[in-house]
Amino acid sequence: MLGVLLVAALVALVAWAGIRAVLGGPSVDQGTPGPVVAVTGYGGRVAALDPLVRRLRDQGREVVVLQPAGGGTGDLRDEAARLATLVEDTRERTGAASVDLVGYSAGGVVVRLYVRDDGGADVVRRVVTLGSPHHGTDVAELAVEAAGTCPTACEQLVPDSDLLRGLNAGDETPEGPRWATVRSDADRVVTPTDSAVLAGARNVLVQDLCPGADVQHDDLPGDPRVARVLDAALGAGPVVAPEPGC
Repeated sequence: MLGVLLVAALVALVAWAGIRAVLGGPSVDQGTPGPVVAVTGYGGRVAALDPLVRRLRDQGREVVVLQPAGGGTGDLRDEAARLATLVEDTRERTGAASVDLVGYSAGGVVVRLYVRDDGGADVVRRVVTLGSPHHGTDVAELAVEAAGTCPTACEQLVPDSDLLRGLNAGDETPEGPRWATVRSDADRVVTPTDSAVLAGARNVLVQDLCPGADVQHDDLPGDPRVARVLDAALGAGPVVAPEPGC
């Protein structure tokens, strides 16, 4: 009898594994967009997100922005914990079951830390990162080499830092949200450009949409091609890349 039960349990486990392989694992309800929570980059310049925030609000979306602490150069893990609090406050205030996250530059790393370590995988529907140094940036490395040190967030964005090594070990896009990234070959802040790519995400290069587009790092939140990626990623449908066009 015990053998029969073990066989039945094994069959059920295999069947569930097959279902997860087809469906992509457990996930937040993808059909109901909730509020958007945006996270700015290194240095904490919230105004950089103004074009993105205006556009989403014009579309009728509720948008809140994480106000960075300590000038936006402190420990990115602390910012992820603050993001967790803002998300819960936003869900309680609006009654929303989930939120969408947009992380610009280092804000994308903060978003990933929150999803992985602070419960975000259970309440985040979509994640879009814009020009985020997920695997570090040579600019941070050069800053450390020139001065011997730099602020905490800067050191955490050096390629192969302890923080990034841990964050990128295993699954770069944990189950729960659907993921998209945007990067530009004209970005001179996040270098190499492919640092902004995540395994398992819908990764969009601006120049694949518009060859030769001179979209620099500071341009990403307000660029119309990036806006089309956001429209495609933050809607109720599947996360897809928009059709090419300038």
